[in-house]
Amino acid sequence: MIELKGLTKDFGSLRAVDGINLQIPRGEFFAVLGPNAAGKTTTIKMMVGLIRPTAGQVRIAGFDIQENPLEARSRLSYVPDFPFLYEKLTPAEFLRFTGRLFRMPDEQIREGCDELVPRFNLEDWLHQPIESLSHGTRQRIAIASALLHRPEVVIIDEPMVGLDPHHARVVKDILRERATQGMTIFLSTHQVSVAEEMADRIGIFHQGQVIACGSADELRARSLTTGTLEAAFLALTRGGQTQSEVA
Repeated sequence: MIELKGLTKDFGSLRAVDGINLQIPRGEFFAVLGPNAAGKTTTIKMMVGLIRPTAGQVRIAGFDIQENPLEARSRLSYVPDFPFLYEKLTPAEFLRFTGRLFRMPDEQIREGCDELVPRFNLEDWLHQPIESLSHGTRQRIAIASALLHRPEVVIIDEPMVGLDPHHARVVKDILRERATQGMTIFLSTHQVSVAEEMADRIGIFHQGQVIACGSADELRARSLTTGTLEAAFLALTRGGQTQSEVA
């Protein structure tokens, strides 16, 4: 469902992403961990077509994001760490606007809103201008709008930022449900506990490469630690091993 082949990005003499190869099948919940400047956000921006790779390929649901951008983008949703929302709109208007962008019939938009608005506890804010709402409420609006058209792939960067514990639990439950129903989820986070709790597999990015990939138990085994996933993550990123060295 998501396929990265030799994905590389250079900014002048700096190689931010260095030949990443990944295959993420339908219905897998894949989480990405990595220190700052590991290449996670640059990889995501190439995956959604915001920046062009120096080399390599991204395929979403079988479509090359550069060669067939409309087909690929119609099958995915992207929630960045700081989502852009039209602040003069209300959440109701923004959800309808998003649905129309994806050419959803009005009936399907209503059905999607009827499901998502109460799940995300947005009823009280539905007709207030987005500019008046808190960061956490805006985050819930962004995630709800990303799920509205039931995309095949969701790419989401730091979804728990600004969420209180209750709404963080809501987001976790909904994303896990959607993965069980066949949606492929690519989640980038700095919270090791979130990756460990939610993901089927975890990829660890370091210095522009995927240095390890597997379940939490597999990563602990590869790092030769017997403690937490956090300990495994620190051991792997401090050592700077390559993917082949820890496989």
